[in-house]
Amino acid sequence: MRLIIAILLPFLLFFTIGRPIAGIICLILQVTLIGWLPAAIWAVYALSQYKTDQKIARAGLR
Repeated sequence: MRLIIAILLPFLLFFTIGRPIAGIICLILQVTLIGWLPAAIWAVYALSQYKTDQKIARAGLR
């Protein structure tokens, strides 16, 4: 579900993963039609980093 959000509404993804400042910057980037593609790519990358961080955190607790 977050991947769909990352592609369609990139700025919203940053708010769901707890990075509101990046979300605001992404929204400013996404306002332009040309900036939407880099914003979507950035959001997908940030989502993959978030998932990796979650896996590392879970592994560290065990």
